[in-house]
Amino acid sequence: MTALRYLTPGSFDEAFSMLASQDLAIIAGGTDFFPSRQRHELCTDMMDVTRIDGIAGVTFDQKRWKIGAATRWTDVARANLPPAFRGLQAAAREVGSLQIQNSGTVAGNLCNASPAADGVPPLLTLDASIEIGSVRGVQELPLQDFVTGVRRTALADDEMVTAIYLPDPPKGSVGHFEKLGARRYLVISITMTSVVIGLDQDGCIAHARVAVGACSAVAQRLPELEQELIGQQIEDVRVSPDHLNSLSPIDDVRGSAGYRLEAAAEQCARAIKEAGQFHG
Repeated sequence: MTALRYLTPGSFDEAFSMLASQDLAIIAGGTDFFPSRQRHELCTDMMDVTRIDGIAGVTFDQKRWKIGAATRWTDVARANLPPAFRGLQAAAREVGSLQIQNSGTVAGNLCNASPAADGVPPLLTLDASIEIGSVRGVQELPLQDFVTGVRRTALADDEMVTAIYLPDPPKGSVGHFEKLGARRYLVISITMTSVVIGLDQDGCIAHARVAVGACSAVAQRLPELEQELIGQQIEDVRVSPDHLNSLSPIDDVRGSAGYRLEAAAEQCARAIKEAGQFHG
């Protein structure tokens, strides 16, 4: 039996060179990678990216926020961030269990590309873009273009995620996150919703971002609902399943498609009102 290698690059250039020259599985916290193997033997060399200099941490520069690819969810939850990030930080506290939050990374959650990935809806509402690096250079993709399907991303074999970028949200905007599951921890979402809401001086909605996960192959923003919300008072907000026509939930053991749509509509309304009340 050929021994597997466990590689630990210390720089991005070293990591890019390794990816360009050999077939490697990228791991960070390993909280998705190892369980996904189930009883199958490991057959691919692994590259642990957590020792790369500068790949973790939350910083602000040039009017946008940067979350390093290997930043742990616990660090996101504890970071000093604007109120618009409250939804992302609430999601960080819902990822798996406390142990998983201490090990799992933001980029790992995105690259696993589960329809029920807790991090995707709040990052969508924050207009996230994903920085991808390789020996060919660095590029950025909007998050909605990065996750392309169930367990599928836009990454080529020689590429890796290096960071997540978020524009500084509108002043006064507030985020919120709602998750429906069968229990508190270690649960796959039945549905989840994240919003970022900003109000004008008259208390009307002036900025709206709404995203729903676990109701389609890829979490989605709801631009038609967002547009309809502009100018409304928080107390007048009503959301129905008709607002969620772009979604395509499935029937499974956790809930029917119809139940998911009704639950998501209620979540949207609650999340919008919670964000609005915090704003006030």
